[in-house]
Amino acid sequence: MIDYTRTAPYMDGKKILYVHGFASSGATGTAKSIRQLLPKADVVSPDIPIDPKEAIEFLHETCEREKPDLIIGTSMGGMYTELLYGYDRILVNPAFEIAETIIKNNGLGRREFNNPRQDGAKDFLVTKGMVAEFKEVTAQCFGGVNDEERKSVFGMFGKQDTLVDTYDIFKAHYPNAIKFKGVHQLNDETLLHSVLPVIKWIDDKQEDRERPIIYVGLQDTLRYESGNNEGQPLASAVKAFRWLNERYDMYIVSRSRIDQGEAMKKDLEWVDENIGVPGWNRVIFTNQRNLLYGDYLIDRNTEDGAEEFLGTHLRLGDASFKTWEEMLTYFERLGGQ
Repeated sequence: MIDYTRTAPYMDGKKILYVHGFASSGATGTAKSIRQLLPKADVVSPDIPIDPKEAIEFLHETCEREKPDLIIGTSMGGMYTELLYGYDRILVNPAFEIAETIIKNNGLGRREFNNPRQDGAKDFLVTKGMVAEFKEVTAQCFGGVNDEERKSVFGMFGKQDTLVDTYDIFKAHYPNAIKFKGVHQLNDETLLHSVLPVIKWIDDKQEDRERPIIYVGLQDTLRYESGNNEGQPLASAVKAFRWLNERYDMYIVSRSRIDQGEAMKKDLEWVDENIGVPGWNRVIFTNQRNLLYGDYLIDRNTEDGAEEFLGTHLRLGDASFKTWEEMLTYFERLGGQ
């Protein structure tokens, strides 16, 4: 469960529209979790009409009235959210092929709602006509994509999602396609460690906020490079990176090698597997750390220009920072500076 005693300092005073999935409602636990995690944001989570054409019309009217700063949609709601152009948006496991998914999973007939609806309805009927309407609505997706939209939309896709797989469809239109550890349903773990970092990036962009930059060495700083623990994260390294990512602009630095093609691929796979979304698109390959522009470099190594880094070089493993826990204590005292 999310530790709600430490809520996220993002979206202060802003409005978030949450668009729920198929057979759900605005009372879904996901909306409740977002409210608890972002208590300074106003989270609007209405019941979406069952009829697809009515749903998209309702959502356009809701956006006009509420003027959300961010829209988050999951599954069917992610598909609808793609059509709400002009807003910053996060699409989690968007069901761009919902008609096919319904047929494949024998979804025709009477269905019960997963969550209470405001009108008291307990169930609804899925007909062939509804499936045909879903096909008409999904055929409209990506019709408004332009350069500005490509910067405003993030797609997030669970690696263990066995119900919906539309990563390639999304990637053909938008560059910000992110895979994360997770299933189809958006649970607390996914929200905290995968969706929240993206909310932070969007909030920083909206506020034109520049955070201090921290570079973290991969070799022997985040990951053991030899010995019995070779390839494993150092103790508390992942926890420390996530904590720092809440407060700083984080990047991971890895060495360039002669066989850099294969080596780079393995390093990116390691970051994806161990760091997850906070490390997405944040890996830099260089043998000249002295050319990096930033505030801090956390690196056990002194070669590759680390000692000539123009900011503050904090060497993990020396007398002042023997462990990642001691490193975190140092940055906690800095208070985000």
